[in-house]
Amino acid sequence: MQRINNDIKQGTLRQAYLLYGDERYLKMQYRDRLKKALCSEGDDMNTHYYEGKDISVGEIIDLAETHPFLAGRRVIFISGSGLFKSGGEKLAEYLAEPNETSYFVFTEEEVDKRSRLFKTVRDKGYAAEFGVQDETTLMRWTAGILKREGKNISEATLRLFLSKTGDDMENIHSELEKLICYTLERDVITDTDVESICTDRVSNHIFDMINAIADRQTSKALSLYYDLLALREPAMRILFLIARQCNILLQVKEMKARGFDNKAIGGAVSLPPFIAGKYVNQASKFSVAALRHVVEQCVDAEESVKSGRMNDVMSVELLIISVLNA
Repeated sequence: MQRINNDIKQGTLRQAYLLYGDERYLKMQYRDRLKKALCSEGDDMNTHYYEGKDISVGEIIDLAETHPFLAGRRVIFISGSGLFKSGGEKLAEYLAEPNETSYFVFTEEEVDKRSRLFKTVRDKGYAAEFGVQDETTLMRWTAGILKREGKNISEATLRLFLSKTGDDMENIHSELEKLICYTLERDVITDTDVESICTDRVSNHIFDMINAIADRQTSKALSLYYDLLALREPAMRILFLIARQCNILLQVKEMKARGFDNKAIGGAVSLPPFIAGKYVNQASKFSVAALRHVVEQCVDAEESVKSGRMNDVMSVELLIISVLNA
């Protein structure tokens, strides 16, 4: 990110940039910064957008070979093309010696760093990875936004907020806007404000449901399930998330037994350390055999639905009751 900022500040813009990784919010922010630096405001004649896996590489190359209209450069934005995983050889060959007035900005989620296109953009331009940010960075970023809005928040309340939003910066930003509007007349944000206005992720409901199952709280576990159905979550997706959660807990339990700390565990299962700690605590409530049993029950429930022996809503409900009574 610092490299791109320096390029913009110094005016030493490269002909190709690749922005990739899981953190969509940051990718969009830096794509917009590059657009502002590369494109003249309102210049639709020389600014072009391509999206998806069905784009024509030949058409893009023909466009890049066309000199810009009454401007110094032509800028082509390409997103979600999949070309950095396969099919990018022709574009890689072109980018090795592109028209000097044509600039490219790629935005991708997944890339193959061994691909010819990735290596070409990396060598001729710049490839920046935008991964999920760690707890410290997210807390600092969130607190900074609130400070600019004249809001104060304690560290404990900030952690509560992030436990609800997760580590997706786009979701954090959206929930912050709601929180700022809700506390418009006050300068201190409290736990009550966060609980009142911030939306729990579906994964939080699943986490709480698994906790209720571990604590043998039948009514609470079923109530959380009905809440998810009321939120229009499909029963089969809930089943998938229960199975996914238990698989993660199995990995967490195994790594904890081998002496790994929360940071290492979080890295292995793609969870920030402050969330990984909660998973370690939850995993301690189950035996390995119990977690495997839940996963097996999930497979049986899915099979019952697919074979038509049972409807999806009842299948998951019976799964929860069966696991609680096991």
